[in-house]
Amino acid sequence: MKHVAAYMLCVLGGNASPDAAAVKKVLAAGGVEADDAALTKVISELNGKNINDLVEAGQKKLASVPSGGGGGGGGGGAAPAAKAAPAAKAAAPPKEEEEEDMGFSLFD
Repeated sequence: MKHVAAYMLCVLGGNASPDAAAVKKVLAAGGVEADDAALTKVISELNGKNINDLVEAGQKKLASVPSGGGGGGGGGGAAPAAKAAPAAKAAAPPKEEEEEDMGFSLFD
């Protein structure tokens, strides 16, 4: 993916048909080392093709992919009331500690 992004940056920068050296230069500027095998594959697949047409075709394909929706992931559900009541009694709130004036109150 990083190789495709670097290739596309080269195209956006005005290089209609970037070579491996141009793509490596973009990757290096981002602190990324290029994988020669992946870079060769990207260049061979994209060389001579219009990037804008490829992006448009990809967007059309993505439009048909279902995403989102489907409801919530679900939880464990509510516990029965009979079982929940004893737990509520056992979990009494902790007693609050009183605030102590340490002698440097800001509102005297």
